[in-house]
Amino acid sequence: MRALITGMAGFAGSHLADYLLQKTDWQVAGCTLPGLDCSHLDPRATCLEVDLRDRAAVRSLLDQQAPEVIFHLAAQAYVPVSWNDPWDTLENNIRAQTNILDALVQLGARPRVLVIGSNEEYGLVQASDLPLREDTPLRPNSPYAVSKIAQDYLGLQYFLSHQLPCVRVRPFNHIGPRQSDKFVASAFARQIAQIEAGQQEPVIRVGKLDSQRDFSDVRDMVRAYHLVTTLGQPGEVYNIGSGQPRAVRALLDTLLSFSRLQIRVELDPQLMRPSDTPIAYCDNSKVRAATGWAPTIPFEQTLQDVLNYWRNQVI
Repeated sequence: MRALITGMAGFAGSHLADYLLQKTDWQVAGCTLPGLDCSHLDPRATCLEVDLRDRAAVRSLLDQQAPEVIFHLAAQAYVPVSWNDPWDTLENNIRAQTNILDALVQLGARPRVLVIGSNEEYGLVQASDLPLREDTPLRPNSPYAVSKIAQDYLGLQYFLSHQLPCVRVRPFNHIGPRQSDKFVASAFARQIAQIEAGQQEPVIRVGKLDSQRDFSDVRDMVRAYHLVTTLGQPGEVYNIGSGQPRAVRALLDTLLSFSRLQIRVELDPQLMRPSDTPIAYCDNSKVRAATGWAPTIPFEQTLQDVLNYWRNQVI
């Protein structure tokens, strides 16, 4: 089986490549933006430089690689960036996926395509909505959320219009080693590691800590991606998450408990989002029923691994 991972050099993409190479006999290739570092990837994975916003380059890539499975992970994934430059996020996320799906139709190819949406699609969540089901109304409250809805529904449209076997997922927050320090768990862990190494004063600067999110380990998440792609129903959409809300404050307290140092916590107004959802967590019964997936890595183990990753990075 020939698999193509877009965004393979990224956080989830690199973990997915690791998983497929360890657990399957598939040939794994992936694309990254030109100039990105691929040295952290397993050398058995073929790394190709392609700008997915280039329609001709995408068609050439798919024609040459002829993948039987595509995991489309490439995207601008940081919500605050979408506030600063909304069009860049919309263009990046929507154009890239449109080019992929359109090229497949033009080539007459019919690989399984995993379309990665986001829990952010649900947006402004009402208490009556919880836990979030796949049929919960979408109320996007960021440009990023709008871009992911567009990707989600492009997958549905190409399934309905062209019978392209797209399976859609809405992953909730996933954390783990290698994640950018733009994201909350890595941001806290990096600061703790720098404090322990004497590179920073013993103060962690934080945004809102009361928000509750559905956190999963990225290694559990990519296992779900593989299962949904192989066992999920084309045209359907699946929530992927632990189904359990955890406050950001609890995440920080857990990380702090792994350090012997006394570290002060200070609020930084610059880390506050223009719009934020107080609580969001999913009903994951649909993906469980379809694939048998369930998260297996404890929350505390994930955070310990994140902190150890950053301890190694700051040395």
